[in-house]
Amino acid sequence: MGDRPSATLPLPQLVRLSLYWLGLSSIFAGLTNILGNRLQFTGLVTPGTEGTTLFGLTIGGSVVALLVQPTIGSLSDYTTSRWGRRKPYILIGSILDVVFLYGIATSNGLLAIAGFVILLQFSSNFAQGPFQGYVPDLVPAHQVGLASSLVGLMQILGQVAGFTIGSIAAATHNYVAGTMALGVLELATMLSVVLRVNDGTTTKSRNGRSWFSIAREAWGTDVLREHSFLWLVGSRLLFLMGAAMLVILGPFYLHQTFGLDEADSGTTFLIVVAFVLVANLLAVVPAGRVSDRVGRKRLLYLSFALGGIGMAVVTVAPVLPVAYLGVSLFGLASGTFLAVDWALMTEIIPKASSGRYMGISNVATASASIFALALGGTLMDAVDRTIGPGEGPRAAYGLAVAFFVIGGLLLRPVHERRAATLDSGSPD
Repeated sequence: MGDRPSATLPLPQLVRLSLYWLGLSSIFAGLTNILGNRLQFTGLVTPGTEGTTLFGLTIGGSVVALLVQPTIGSLSDYTTSRWGRRKPYILIGSILDVVFLYGIATSNGLLAIAGFVILLQFSSNFAQGPFQGYVPDLVPAHQVGLASSLVGLMQILGQVAGFTIGSIAAATHNYVAGTMALGVLELATMLSVVLRVNDGTTTKSRNGRSWFSIAREAWGTDVLREHSFLWLVGSRLLFLMGAAMLVILGPFYLHQTFGLDEADSGTTFLIVVAFVLVANLLAVVPAGRVSDRVGRKRLLYLSFALGGIGMAVVTVAPVLPVAYLGVSLFGLASGTFLAVDWALMTEIIPKASSGRYMGISNVATASASIFALALGGTLMDAVDRTIGPGEGPRAAYGLAVAFFVIGGLLLRPVHERRAATLDSGSPD
């Protein structure tokens, strides 16, 4: 039961397995962009406090994501239903996402927005925790590189779609329509999984244990024995912190550092997205396939190096064309990382508990924005108040360079192949 399947999947099935990532990735990429612009241009907060306010709006939701995703992922490992063990969670979570996005879109008070962001993180991770178990569940070893490349590609396209929707919302000052467009996109991609994907994996037996006991299992101490997994999660966290810094503080960088107004900031962010997208697309599929031959870690080291160099260029860019060069290098880095990191993660986790372990691994995804805003947003506001507006985003981006350096160092203890240890579903 803990072994990876061996049957080759047709390409359309691999695409359907990955497509929901487009909808999931678009939500918070677009929402962060929209909230950043609402804080700057709709009078919700006092100028100079945007970074810390955005942190306050999202911290509660991020904490919820940390708790929900591994727990629900673990529950789905044991779930039996006529739709399979993953689909009920995906369907319910996606529908609730639309409800809570509407709440965010129509709320004009900071407390109400923060409350709906918490609910959105609950519902989104209620769906995502089980969903990300599909690649370990269904994909044979010889297709992991291709499947992970497709996952990375859909995540990239989702982020680009989210950034684009958010930028159009800012450029047209229509934040309600922009927020709801994110929900429509997620629902459309959810149907590709719920209607067309066969779970195909035997559910783990509960052996008479209660669902509460299963939920607690997600946080069992047996995970501490998976040393490569823990180091890889730490490395992922640092990369995603650097990436989150670029994206989340992008509207502030364009407005404060280069003096762009609301419309120009939204339009210019679309240009930034275009550079990142092209670079992502150039890297993501080749990176997954090349890593099949030369190893995952070599490609991951390259992604950290390119990410650090790209962020350094953005940090010191005197004019926007130089910044575009930096974000292009970052795009190559993120395309490589998204494909290869996912492949390596699916290879080193216990397969029978894929929902649980992939949920834990995405603690890094959920917490990256927390740390990026806590460190970068606070630093940005402090530097802006001390030195003057415009220097704060540069200081935060300089900090992001250090994240890429440290993240690369955390890869060193990771072994690329899982040791032959007992694939137990029970915590210590």
